[in-house]
Amino acid sequence: MRKVCSICLISLFVHLIFVKSLNPSLDDDVLGLIVFKADLEDPDGKLVSWNEDDDSPCKWKGVRCNPRSNRVSTLVLDGFGLSGKMGRGLMQLKFLSKLSLAKNNLTGSIGINIAQLTNLRVIDLSENSFSGPVPSSFFEQCGSLRSISLANNKFSGQIPDSLVSCSALGVLNLSSNMFSGLLPSGIWSLHGLRSLDVSDNLLEGEIPKEVEGLNNLREINLRKNQFTGPVPDEIGACALLRSVDLSENSFSGSLPSTLQKLSLCNALNFHSNLFTGEITEWIGEMGSLQTIDLSKNMFSGAVPNVIGNILSLKILNISENRFSGSLPASMVNCKNIQILDVSRNLLTGFLPTWVFQLGLQAVLFSENKFTGSIYAVVTSSIDVSHQNLQVFDISHNELSGEIPSDIGSFSSLRLLNMSKNSLIGEIPETVGKLKALYSLDLSENKLNGSIPSSIGTCSSVVSLILSQNSLSGQLPVAMAKLAGLEYVDLSSNRLTGTLPKPLANLMHLVTFNVSHNQLQGDLPAGAFFNTISPSSVAGNPNLCGAAVNKSCPAVLPKPIVLNPNSTGSDPDSVPQILAHKKILLSISALIAIGAAVVIIIGIIFVTVLNLRVRSTMSRSAAAVPLSGGDFSSSDTTHTNSGKLVMFSGEPDFSTGAHALLNKDCELGRGGFGAVYRTVLGDGRSVAIKKLTVSSLVKSQEDFEREVKKLGKIHHPNLVALEGYYWTPSLQLLIYEYVSGGNLYKHLHEGEDEDGNRSSLTWNERFNIILGIAKSLAHLHHLNIIHYNLKSSNILIDGLGEPKIADFGLARLLPMLDRYVLSSKIQSALGYMAPEFACKTVKITDKCDVYGFGVLVLEIVTGRRPVEYMEDDVVILCDMVRGALEEGRVDECIDERLQGKFPAEEAIPVVKLGLICTSQVPSNRPDMAEVINILGLIKCPSESQEESDNN
Repeated sequence: MRKVCSICLISLFVHLIFVKSLNPSLDDDVLGLIVFKADLEDPDGKLVSWNEDDDSPCKWKGVRCNPRSNRVSTLVLDGFGLSGKMGRGLMQLKFLSKLSLAKNNLTGSIGINIAQLTNLRVIDLSENSFSGPVPSSFFEQCGSLRSISLANNKFSGQIPDSLVSCSALGVLNLSSNMFSGLLPSGIWSLHGLRSLDVSDNLLEGEIPKEVEGLNNLREINLRKNQFTGPVPDEIGACALLRSVDLSENSFSGSLPSTLQKLSLCNALNFHSNLFTGEITEWIGEMGSLQTIDLSKNMFSGAVPNVIGNILSLKILNISENRFSGSLPASMVNCKNIQILDVSRNLLTGFLPTWVFQLGLQAVLFSENKFTGSIYAVVTSSIDVSHQNLQVFDISHNELSGEIPSDIGSFSSLRLLNMSKNSLIGEIPETVGKLKALYSLDLSENKLNGSIPSSIGTCSSVVSLILSQNSLSGQLPVAMAKLAGLEYVDLSSNRLTGTLPKPLANLMHLVTFNVSHNQLQGDLPAGAFFNTISPSSVAGNPNLCGAAVNKSCPAVLPKPIVLNPNSTGSDPDSVPQILAHKKILLSISALIAIGAAVVIIIGIIFVTVLNLRVRSTMSRSAAAVPLSGGDFSSSDTTHTNSGKLVMFSGEPDFSTGAHALLNKDCELGRGGFGAVYRTVLGDGRSVAIKKLTVSSLVKSQEDFEREVKKLGKIHHPNLVALEGYYWTPSLQLLIYEYVSGGNLYKHLHEGEDEDGNRSSLTWNERFNIILGIAKSLAHLHHLNIIHYNLKSSNILIDGLGEPKIADFGLARLLPMLDRYVLSSKIQSALGYMAPEFACKTVKITDKCDVYGFGVLVLEIVTGRRPVEYMEDDVVILCDMVRGALEEGRVDECIDERLQGKFPAEEAIPVVKLGLICTSQVPSNRPDMAEVINILGLIKCPSESQEESDNN
């Protein structure tokens, strides 16, 4: 097939040459661009205006011409979705000054010396999938070039020495490739260079003294390579430098004092190296600095007092070093500072009061030796606005005193960590004012008293860790209001009483540890608590239930009355006449006989009541017509009236109404409500989602309009919506039934017949990843964002194919604000894209790409997105990224796959997952690009064959 295409291309080229010989007005630009187009695939039709019959290409999309010569001067095709190769047709564009093909899916090696076009000034081939080495000839005769960007591709090998031929070069960006070896020595002689970015490669060697020749340099970025040696003193001669990033390398020695000459520099980033020594007074001369990142090195000594002279400072990160002494009081002058991270050092002294006087967004002081009372620090500055503080981590110090009630003034706080100190007293009720709080950790202190009921108003909380204190009393029922709660650890306290039954309504729980307390009674009845780990409830002698292998005292069963059309009451509520029934027992035989009679009468009463309930349920089921048409009460207000619509075929719920209302048929619960399995009259199973009414649009018209749109969406990897049912008090969505369970259970809970965790093969996992990618691409093409990607929302059918559930349900919400999306829908810790926390960043389909990336890592590693260990919290993305940087990525692969997976596929898939979880949305690929990348990973031989045939 590829040979045929090559023959077609040659035929086209010959045809155009022949046409030009007959029609001399057909210029070289038309000829070159048509031949260039023939090498490409244009799925979005962006190049449809390129017509070989035109006399001039100047009106073609992406093409600009010089108005005097009428020749092509600029070709900009950024983000056109093009794939294929960069063909020789471009060599016909003799007057081309700018070529930009960024953000496409172009592949193959650079086989043409496009840089030799004598008028070319700018080349941008970034964010494609070009691969292989860059030929030495590419940079020969490139004296006219001013800007080159080959960033975010797959180029490998050494950077050619011929780069020195580009004597006029001002911008060089070779970042995010796989270049290796030394930087060409001639690069330091390019005196016109203003920006040098070779970050995220495999380059090595030292920075030579010749760096002083780059006296026009504004930016140097060598981040994430394998550079070694000291930073030469000569770097101070680059007086125009604005940004220096040498992070994530193996540079060593102390920082040269000549850096103080960089008076225009606003960013110094040296984190994750082997630097030693002290930071002395020279840093105070760099008055333009806004960002200082010296983290993860071996710096020592005191933090210099002159830091307070840098009035423009916004970010200071000196974490994970060996700094000692106290923080200088002069820092109170840094009025613009937003982030201060001094964690994991040897700092001592009292917690400085000026911390709360600067309007900081993030304060991280963990793992030092700070002492004194937190109460005194917070209350001493309470007159200062705390509206900006979002992260406050003072864990693992030697702080004491009580938690002040004024902590409730930090209204924007999202993370509060005061664990591993010596705090005393009670948790203040004012903690309930922290409406934005996402994670609260007060573990390993000396706190007492009860857990305040006001915690129930912290509606955004996902993680609640209060373990290893002396807390007492009962768990507040208000905790059940925390709908997004996933991680709870209340272990090793003195809690008493029973666990509140409404906790069973917490649909997103991942861990709930109440071990080593004094709790009693049975566990709440619910999907999570039915399968809770025995270790999570151990050490409570009076707890009963299957989890502790201890039966609970027998109780009389209570009938469950379920009427989906009832209004004004909980559809699952038990009749009050039964809820308040009491059986009085006496020690006398006479009263005992009387009590027995009462019990018998009660049983008869319950039986009669159940018969009436079943009769009511039958009438309710009968009220649903089997025709599939619309029906309503017309002029009546009968509570059973409603509307049932099936998108195809005739509905038959003659045997399914009872199953719909039977909790034994419940499949699970989510942010939108419960899901039941129901069998239709024809024997076909369907899944019924009984929606939470308060979450949905109240208008029947709006509801039906959105649901009908969802019913038209069909894809092999999406769960099909087959119909719906509407009444003002009840809305049901009818889906196809997927028999294989969800991905979460396959990865984390499934067991085979021998009791071992079941294992998906590598091919099965890859197929699941690819299927998810294809369905997401389909949704994004329809402008639908899922918002709630997680492994429990990925169902597996009988053939092992993935099907995404719950897509499009966000459209049923009355408003799509960030609070609703993050707390109601996207509540799964670890999957949520970071832009949800930033009000100024637009929410796009790239939030789904982030969730997809987390899913990829979860599928390959077999680990949950967030895992709480005994002394640490493991974030999957960070763990894998660290392993990749240390060359241990193969250790991250699920141990059940060891020796049974192709490393040439698994490791690129891991890297793809990390790219998808980039903190910056624009750095994440779209799903169409992801599909192409997965295709290349699975079948690299095809790409090579295509290259060979051309």
